[in-house]
Amino acid sequence: MQRQTYIAHGRLASREIRLDAARHQHHGIQVMAFEQLAARLAGGFRQPINAEMLRDAIQRVLPDIDLGELDAIKLLPGMVGATADTLHKVWRTGIDLSARAGDHPRLAAMATLEEAVLAMLPPAMLRPVDLSLQALARIQHAPALFGEIHIQGISELSPCWRELLIALAATTPVRWNAGPRSVPAWLEGSGVEVTRSEPTTPEVEAVSTANGYHEAIEALRWARELIASGTAKPSEIAIAAAAPAAYDDEFMALRVDANIDLHFVHSIRVVTTRDGQTAAALADILVRGVTQRHLRRLATLLAGAGPFKALPDGWQRVLPPDAPLSSPGAWTRILGTLSAERWPDGVDHTDDLSAIVETLSGGVAQAEEIGRAFLSGGALRIWRKALLAGSPAAIDVTIDGLRQEDACEACVSVAWMPASALAASPRKFVRLLGLTSAGWPRRISEDRLLSDHIIPTAELDPLPVTAADRRDFETILCTTSAQVVLSRPRRDGEGRLLGKSPLLRGQPEARYLRRNRRPAHAMSETDRLVARPADFAATPQAASATGCWQDWQRPVVTAHDGLLRADHPAVLAALERVQSASSLAKLLRNPLGFTWTYALGVRAPESAEEALVLDARQSGILLHDTLDHAVRLLEGEGGLAVARPDQLTVAIESAAAAVTSRWQGAQVVPPLVVWRRTVEETKETALNALQHPEPPLEDQRSYTEVPFGGEAAKSDGAIPWDPTTTVAITDTGFEISGFIDRLDLSGDAAKARVIDYKGGKMPSKPVILQGGKELQRCLYAYAVKALLGDCVEIDAALLYPRDTEARHLDAPAEVLEELAGHLRAARASLLAGHALIGEDNGSDYDDLSFALPANALNGYCPRKIEPARATLGDAALVWEAI
Repeated sequence: MQRQTYIAHGRLASREIRLDAARHQHHGIQVMAFEQLAARLAGGFRQPINAEMLRDAIQRVLPDIDLGELDAIKLLPGMVGATADTLHKVWRTGIDLSARAGDHPRLAAMATLEEAVLAMLPPAMLRPVDLSLQALARIQHAPALFGEIHIQGISELSPCWRELLIALAATTPVRWNAGPRSVPAWLEGSGVEVTRSEPTTPEVEAVSTANGYHEAIEALRWARELIASGTAKPSEIAIAAAAPAAYDDEFMALRVDANIDLHFVHSIRVVTTRDGQTAAALADILVRGVTQRHLRRLATLLAGAGPFKALPDGWQRVLPPDAPLSSPGAWTRILGTLSAERWPDGVDHTDDLSAIVETLSGGVAQAEEIGRAFLSGGALRIWRKALLAGSPAAIDVTIDGLRQEDACEACVSVAWMPASALAASPRKFVRLLGLTSAGWPRRISEDRLLSDHIIPTAELDPLPVTAADRRDFETILCTTSAQVVLSRPRRDGEGRLLGKSPLLRGQPEARYLRRNRRPAHAMSETDRLVARPADFAATPQAASATGCWQDWQRPVVTAHDGLLRADHPAVLAALERVQSASSLAKLLRNPLGFTWTYALGVRAPESAEEALVLDARQSGILLHDTLDHAVRLLEGEGGLAVARPDQLTVAIESAAAAVTSRWQGAQVVPPLVVWRRTVEETKETALNALQHPEPPLEDQRSYTEVPFGGEAAKSDGAIPWDPTTTVAITDTGFEISGFIDRLDLSGDAAKARVIDYKGGKMPSKPVILQGGKELQRCLYAYAVKALLGDCVEIDAALLYPRDTEARHLDAPAEVLEELAGHLRAARASLLAGHALIGEDNGSDYDDLSFALPANALNGYCPRKIEPARATLGDAALVWEAI
């Protein structure tokens, strides 16, 4: 048996050489990269510098080393990656940084950094130039170690290895199997045997697609057609691009839909795997804080592993779903309310959950310890790799950029790969993507640390990416035996026109492919049904969708507009729950929205976490919190009714300071400048509210955010009644609960003033029920009378602090009787199965308008509102109420 060594470029080429050797029963063959050959020859367990260990060494030396002009940026995110890239270029080229340290301060800094990094690495790990020198010293062992050397599928070799290759050729047979590829000029006269072959003449076709996503779809259609027709095996098909990462997300999603074994030769993003998502979920918590949403995501991905093993199945049900729990204080308060009865297994696990939250609250400073505590297996390996690759403060960004080898077997699958890998490992059927003026060939860019004025780019990178892209394109065309399809997108993802690649000159004219064309062979069942409407129309799903769409266009009420069977259990449950003023307003003005929200549990999508300004709801909460705190302060100092203007100002300032501090610690607030302006406006509005000249009651006491109907108190302030007492609206079937913004009560409890703050502008017309929008005054006045007795005299008012005006409710008893009639009609209508649209559907304040047909305000709602009004009957009369 004669030993042979094959030098290949990339994992795919190495695998295919090994597979071919196994199929033909060739023994004594070893496959490796050239740097591995150098390390083997150098002996003494020498090895090339590992990329992960290099990053780890750079990460450890950067904080303590003096880098001169680079010192200001050495701890910034991305510095580790930039340093590793620069050192790789320097080492591949064979540049001696220490010898040129006097030429420029940047070179001196890089030389210092290189020295520190090499000292941190294991002694057996050597730079390419050092490996080459030690290998040259043992060149006489090459015949025994390697036998005949074949360099397979390589068009160029880095300068640092060329001297060793020439020395090997003088010692043992070295054959450069170029095939039809170009041969480097420096090989001439080197003693290396160059074998050539005639270039192949594949069928070449060019196509243009709508965009990159369309390119990916067409590529999989093409691959599916080749496989289904028996023209090609999956292992004979390749799809390639100069920079495939731009298409990875598209192919990752489409390969699942197409159910094709598509191997990512250049690796896949770790966040496309469960382990990667688990590590990313933990990173989210450490970087952004422990919130309920983040904790639920982590617990679901860990599936009861790690510290969550101590918690029973279904433990997440003990947490209130609407509470964000975005601060340590919020977690402390909610955990303090848990008892054994609330846990699924009847055992109190509060201490276990508290320990989990406390551990996660350690943040990025304890990233390594927290990772070990929560993760295992692949997720822990990804976590450790991310900590090596970047700063713990940016670990979420680092994980998002990490990649790992695809588990799909390369040698029996369709391959999605970089053009460089395809040039080294040809296939019979090839489709090249991204042939645009900027995408192929790519442009040369300066090194991030050693720019062109320090070391010329041509010297630092003698194998530039532009030349490599051109060489790979030519190699692919002359090594593909059957078919090459050249594809380019006409526009990018944002709709901008893209130019053609200069490599397309001299190639066939591109065939124009429309995005909505009917393909001869679909890539998946979804693609087939979309391309063939007649087939799709025959499916039950399409029939249902068509019927729904047709019903939406008809000016009558149909089952697709909210008609239900009478006394539906979900509707009954929604009506039997304790209501609030807002839920009853939704029932009166938007029966469909009431059903979606309280019967089906539909919620509006979450808004962005970092808004530039507070929305109307958040602004109102901030104002109410400030007024609540201020009034409690004033009541502790003699009372709001007798407070002087200067006392009001001081109380507002103190309340604003406390409330803003709590908000900043508990949730995301707008940028500092906007936040300060918002707080100032809130203080001004709150002062207007407290200065409004309402006549004081005798021995007045004022209460704020007063709970009733079972609501828990928001603070430890005094409450004039038992908040757990049920409040039922007579003869309606509804119970109500809520918080009264402000209640002024006389000393003998004979008179009460109910004030509801309104942050917006005061309407120009009188307001009583306002078509069912304004229920707070009436309902809160009723709650006060129900809780304090019929003998109490009640004044109910809406206070508009921005306008310093109040609107008082005349004859509250009569208004309540009118409202009770509307509520009875609405309840009866919904129980009869009329969950239809109302006056508020599709408006700016309809949080569920996204669930309506598109452009509902200008189409669906005007078309359906009158039929809905007729069907609702008496339940729609409230819309006309003043």
